[in-house]
Formats: sequence, C-alpha cells, structure tokens
Amino acid sequence: MVHVGPRGATRQAVQGETNGIGGPFRLGGAAGGIASVSCPAPEVPMEAFFASTAVVAFAEIGDKTMLLAILLATRFRQPLPIIGGIFAATLLNHALAALAGQQIAGLLDAPWFRWSVALGFVAMALWTLVPDKIDEDEGEVSHKGSVFATTAIAFFLVEMGDKTQIATVALGAQYQSVLAVAAGTTLGMMLANVPAVYLGEELVKRVSLHAMRWVAAGLFLALGTWQIWELAA
Repeated sequence: MVHVGPRGATRQAVQGETNGIGGPFRLGGAAGGIASVSCPAPEVPMEAFFASTAVVAFAEIGDKTMLLAILLATRFRQPLPIIGGIFAATLLNHALAALAGQQIAGLLDAPWFRWSVALGFVAMALWTLVPDKIDEDEGEVSHKGSVFATTAIAFFLVEMGDKTQIATVALGAQYQSVLAVAAGTTLGMMLANVPAVYLGEELVKRVSLHAMRWVAAGLFLALGTWQIWELAA
C-alpha cells in the first residue's frame, strides 16, 4: 500500500500476507512484515581460532609442558583433577599472553613491528624443531594441596616463557583477538595434553615426536610466510 503525503512525498509500506505485522529484523519472505534493514551479525574470527588451535596442538606434542602432564599423571594417577588443573592454568596463562600480544600490536602499529611478528613465526618454526625436555627442578612437583591446585600452579609456571606461550603472544599480535586466540590455543593444549594424561608414556612411544615437530614447524613457517607476503604485497 502506497501513501502520498501532503508534499508529494511517497512512503511505501510492505504488508505481510497475514496481519501486516512482522518481526523487526525480517526482510522479505512469504510472510514478511514491515521491511527493515537487518543488523549485520558480528564477525567471528574463526581464522584466528582454528589457526591458534592447530599451531599450538602440534607445537605442544613433545613440549616440556606435555612431559610435565605425563609426570603428573604418573605420580598422582587422578586424570580428572590433572586435566582440570591444566585447563585452568592454560586458560589464564594464554589469555594473558594473547592480551599482551594484542596490546603490544595496538601500541606499536608500525610496519617494522608487523615484520617482526612475521619473522617471529619463522623463528618459532626453527625453535619447534629443537627437542624439549624438563629440567630436574621443573620435574620435582611438591604436593602440598589438592591435585588440581598442584597441577594448575606447576603447569602455569612451566608454561611461562615456553614456546606455546610465546606463540600465543605472536598470535594475539597478529589477529588482535584475545577471545579467539586464547580459546584456540587452550583447545590446542587440551587436544595434546588430555591423551598424554590418560596414555602417559605410551603416547610418546606411539606418536612420532619428530614428525609432529616438523608439522608444527611447517604451520609456524606458513603463518610467517603468509604474513610476509601480505606485508610485501
């Protein structure tokens, strides 16, 4: 139905086939109501999530935090509290790491910094090829509280400065999405460490750590090369 105003202005209302009243965000359709422009859904940084999950999952295999998970499982033999402690420590640690990366990228939004992040991924690829091990003082975990608390504290401390934490900082700087990066890296850590807790040393025997290191190195190299290509384009 078309209404013509006193000054010739035309207003058009599109009525539905039933009672003329539709949802506020519906546009067209057989039973559509008053036409309106729908609000665009917020973009979900799925690329950041999946990239973070894949990179950290492969990088964690054979890493010292995974070896720590095996030691904790062998000592305490309580999988669920250990897994809960790993999850809590990783979520907090990587959320802070992703936030640090995002803040640094926001403060240093310059070409040289983006080049540094890209080259950092290439350096991570080389670092990933180096076999990891736990030092004697890191492997000695004192059990003064619950298994959950002991695992969370030990895992959080050992993760400080580890390659997966550094990778999380770099991913946070690249994608600038704390939620997507922290969620992805935490999922990647759990994908690697949950089987380690249940299978223990059998996982190390069944999985080729050498091959996994090369896969992780390839992912880091791909991220670095892709960013370098974008910067050079």
